[in-house]
Amino acid sequence: MSAPKSKGEEEPSDANIPDNYVSYTLKHQKALDPISWDNWWQELNLLHAAILGLTPIMGIIGAFVVRLRWETAVWSVVYYFMTGLGITAGYHRLWAHRSYNASKPLQFLLCILGAGAVQGSIRWWARGHRAHHRYTDTDLDPYNAHKGLLWSHIGWMLFKPRRKPGVADISDLAKNEVVRWQHRHYLFLVFGMGYIFPMVVAGLGWGDWKGGYVYASLLRLCFVHHSTFCVNSLAHYLGDAPFDDKHTPRDHLITALCTIGEGYHNFHHQFPMDYRNAIKWYQYDPTKWTIWFTSKLGLSSHLKVFPENEVRKGQLTMQLKRLREIQEKLNWPSDNSHLPVISWESFLQQAQSRPLICIAGFIHDVDDFLDQHPGGRHLLTKYIGRDATTAFFGGVYDHSNAAHNLLSMKRVGVLLGGAPHGLEDKAIPPSQRLRIAHYNEMGGSGYSSAALSDSEGLLG
Repeated sequence: MSAPKSKGEEEPSDANIPDNYVSYTLKHQKALDPISWDNWWQELNLLHAAILGLTPIMGIIGAFVVRLRWETAVWSVVYYFMTGLGITAGYHRLWAHRSYNASKPLQFLLCILGAGAVQGSIRWWARGHRAHHRYTDTDLDPYNAHKGLLWSHIGWMLFKPRRKPGVADISDLAKNEVVRWQHRHYLFLVFGMGYIFPMVVAGLGWGDWKGGYVYASLLRLCFVHHSTFCVNSLAHYLGDAPFDDKHTPRDHLITALCTIGEGYHNFHHQFPMDYRNAIKWYQYDPTKWTIWFTSKLGLSSHLKVFPENEVRKGQLTMQLKRLREIQEKLNWPSDNSHLPVISWESFLQQAQSRPLICIAGFIHDVDDFLDQHPGGRHLLTKYIGRDATTAFFGGVYDHSNAAHNLLSMKRVGVLLGGAPHGLEDKAIPPSQRLRIAHYNEMGGSGYSSAALSDSEGLLG
């Protein structure tokens, strides 16, 4: 039995969901009809459409009639970063992912600035974002990237959702007094910080009331909106997947530049509770540096960093996967188990009609290489019907990796009795020793198991 909850304590909304929650919900929860040319106007979210549609229209019209002063331009950029950080450092990394702890003054500052970005309250924003991480690329993801770039960027807000987003617990946010305060006073904060405050600063500061409203309020807000929206769209479309390619998140500098550092999204989806997005010092992530700076001022603490060893494992996994893709395009020698076992007498007899050479317990047919041998045809022909192991492994010339790999492609048989003692490691060509094995090869014979142990798979 679960422990009894204290009075007023909210039970996590995902405490009792079934193990097959996603498949069960998709099967039993009826989705709304698809959006079409016939019904799109009925499916609009009018509030969101008004905010996202009228703001840029009014801003562009205003820009044609109101001159942009340099002071207002600077203030607009500064306030863009301030309100953008309210989302990235506040809504996203602090409240949605709990990647660090913030003092009350810093929490109030971030929640006020976040309201100035006009993207909903912390509760609403974090609830949707937690659902996005838990149900990434499924129909329970509010901004499912598989529905297209336009949908994940802005369509999911312009239209009513086709189904409810997956359950995500925000009971921790329900207990946070700063989050509750912002939720209660959200409308006041939105108008005050989103539209009035930036205009007042420009008006009282240098007398540019109209410019403050057009540039620092409307157009700045438009840029903040689409900067954040790029995290849902561009960050799932453009770039590489250096940590995991199971889902759509990608890393790219352009996305980072567009989103105040949120562009290393593949890393973020792998390690969402890490306060960083960019792990290299030279990667653009002003949000990370802002959080780090506040920690030095004593305004934040407990900055969470995923263990470097585990981060490197993720990178190595993808590097090996890419190498496997290259490996699959190459030709490899047949498994030892398919080679016939040949006695020395049979080898001598067959060598009279075929250019066969014995090296390290394997019989090789060098017919197509006689005229290509760098040392000349005569060096090969003298070893036909003989054991050239000593000569090949440094007696005459200590052959390169390329020579070892090429030689293994010419194996036509295994000498009865195998390789001479002490040459077991020579039986596996260099390219095979690091060959990436399939799961079903782990317990098998031949070169696949040889990738795990140089001493295995010598004979089929």
